[in-house]
Amino acid sequence: MTTIIKAKLENVELLTSIGKISFRESHGSSASKETIDNYVSRKYTDDIFQGELNDDTNIIYIIYHDNEPAGYSKIILNKPDLTIPHENVTKLERLYLLKEFYSLKLGWELLNFNIELSKKNNQIGMWLFVWKENHRAVKFYEKAGFKIIGSHDFELTENHSNPNYQMLLKF
Repeated sequence: MTTIIKAKLENVELLTSIGKISFRESHGSSASKETIDNYVSRKYTDDIFQGELNDDTNIIYIIYHDNEPAGYSKIILNKPDLTIPHENVTKLERLYLLKEFYSLKLGWELLNFNIELSKKNNQIGMWLFVWKENHRAVKFYEKAGFKIIGSHDFELTENHSNPNYQMLLKF
């Protein structure tokens, strides 16, 4: 059984743990271990997640399978980008699933949940950045109807950036 629950402050440690593990699983080969460790230690902390949960613009949900946390998502409504000239568009900032749950199609459930949530909030589309070398993720988003509309360098450290696609799904 799968459930999707809105994250609360009491979930900070869980989100930090899932974030660290899933980032390493999906991006671990994108840079040296030292660079990845440095990024994760700066960006996936309890303090950062507490700040994100305290910011009402962030909408974070956790997906559970058989009562086990499997991943989480973070969206921001009404978050246009310079390349997207619409005000009422959602940014899918994160959709992270732990590798052990990949085969269960939970990513689809979480993505569709966020798409429906966006539509209910009068959004006309959703956009995201995805690492170009994460072929599994790129195919996942393309299968969902996202189109590549540009590129972006995702900075891990001052000395290392990963090339990302910018993708857009129009509703």
